[in-house]
Amino acid sequence: MAGGSAGQAAAGDRLPPTRSAAQRGGLQRLPRDVESAAQAERPDRVHAQEVEVHLIPTVITSDGRGERAYDIYSRLLKDGVIFVRGPIDDDMASTVTAQLLFLESEAPENDIQLYINSPGGSLTASLSIYDAMQYVSPKVATLCTGLAASGASILLAGGDPGMRMSLPHAQILIHQPFTQGIQGQASDIQIHAQEIIRQREQLARLYSKHCKRPLEEVERAMERDFFMTPEQAKDWGLIDLIVEKNPHVAAV
Repeated sequence: MAGGSAGQAAAGDRLPPTRSAAQRGGLQRLPRDVESAAQAERPDRVHAQEVEVHLIPTVITSDGRGERAYDIYSRLLKDGVIFVRGPIDDDMASTVTAQLLFLESEAPENDIQLYINSPGGSLTASLSIYDAMQYVSPKVATLCTGLAASGASILLAGGDPGMRMSLPHAQILIHQPFTQGIQGQASDIQIHAQEIIRQREQLARLYSKHCKRPLEEVERAMERDFFMTPEQAKDWGLIDLIVEKNPHVAAV
């Protein structure tokens, strides 16, 4: 904790006695119940105070045309680096797909690096990114930098053979898809249940394809949360390499 309390200050550093708000001519704090009601009427302000702000670094580059400022992710995109960071939803899927298509149009002969640190999320959004990875012509290298769980693990496994990597202390998780909050008639719930079963079979086939594992073994592993260390993921065929240094930098 920064700094000490007023009681810990030296005698010469003591603050002057605090006057009441009325003595200062200022505003008095509202009673707690009134204050709570006022906050309820301003949820946007209260929410804004609670949201943690993450500052994105800016990089300045110079060339013959002068200086340019990029946010760090845009600068790395110029080098073929894409990030899948945080929960996967439709917005992320659209952004990552657009980045894949952009890099393909700029330099189809260059490899793309997909850095993954995600707990997963929407299955349809995850498969949208997966399909885009298979669609573009450049090879896609995948690297798990912290967590590749659920839908993010299929992205990790879906990289080009020999280019699926993990850092030493990352964590990988596979499991079957699940849903919550289904409402409706019995026939509607049955339809949703059949769709979940279809999605589970679809995922199992993809893991079986990329991990070179029998389908029955994959289905058993997916029954419950199946956590893997990088070593276990490599033995399982989900990744190819465990790296401690950037192989692209080492190769230069």
